[in-house]
Amino acid sequence: MTVQTSLDTIRERALAELGTAADLATARDWERRFLGAKGELTAFLRGLGALPAEERPAAGRAANTLKQELSAAYAARETALAAADLDRRLAEDAVDVTLPGRQPAVGSTHPVTQMIAELSDIFALMGFQTVFGPEVETAHYNFDLLNIPSDHPARDVWDTFVLDTDEAEIVLRTHTSPMQARTMEQRQPPVRVVVPGRCYRYEAQDASHEWMFHQLEGLAVDERITMADLKGVLRELARQLFGPERRVRFRCDFFPFVEPGVDFAVDCAICGGKGCRVCKQTGWLEMGGAGMVHPKVLQGVGYDPERYTGFAFGLGVERMLMMRDGVGDVRAFAGNDLRFLRQFARAQV
Repeated sequence: MTVQTSLDTIRERALAELGTAADLATARDWERRFLGAKGELTAFLRGLGALPAEERPAAGRAANTLKQELSAAYAARETALAAADLDRRLAEDAVDVTLPGRQPAVGSTHPVTQMIAELSDIFALMGFQTVFGPEVETAHYNFDLLNIPSDHPARDVWDTFVLDTDEAEIVLRTHTSPMQARTMEQRQPPVRVVVPGRCYRYEAQDASHEWMFHQLEGLAVDERITMADLKGVLRELARQLFGPERRVRFRCDFFPFVEPGVDFAVDCAICGGKGCRVCKQTGWLEMGGAGMVHPKVLQGVGYDPERYTGFAFGLGVERMLMMRDGVGDVRAFAGNDLRFLRQFARAQV
């Protein structure tokens, strides 16, 4: 068999097999068998040394020409197979953009956060600024400056969480009232602020009590402020939140940092004033305590009680939600039950 006949045989077989390669893996295997270091054409080139000297140049040129032809054919086939493979993968990963998309889950603020924002807006219309204070307090602000010294029996009723520290007595604030003193230390009258935030008390949990809850403290100090101003502000709050049909009750109560003191209650919207477990069968749900700022509190922050008077109040945020929306158990707000929380969902802007 002549050299040209051998090369023609390799060429015909190689091109035939390359034409039937259906994927890149088969084509690359073909490239190794014919053009690789141990391929047929490479082996043929290495065997040229056994030919007579006068036949070697022509045989070498013919073999190199075939190698170039097969390399070009392989490159073209590889490009075609790669394009076909890309088209296949794109077809497999294709998304029908004409189909309606899945509705994304949109979050919402917690109902307590919504109520705090609403209360802040209501009081802003009455001239009150919203401020915030620390949840970890010193006993100096939580008690002493509020006319509750360390030997005062009223200190025992707060069920306080006391942090273990060698320094000044540190507590989790039992009410938002410490911001009364902090605010008055930082500014001169007139003062009109509301202070929303978490409070902590070590007490038994039931339908209307939690160990962690939210309050909204209010404080107004100026010349000639009277109890009538306090009642007017709280009546307007009740009107805005619960509607004009709700009844409001003020009863005498004791709080060391106000004199005189009252508790502020609204007739229970859950039972219509008939009595239920939320209002403890009284028909009234206490919103919080209030009163005229005690002269000792004013003196403690450097105010002249002969010149200035003021009122303060502390409202339970969760209780207001319970009243307005008919929630029967305060523990639901911290229970993380999405079925409950989604009832209060509002679209976020």
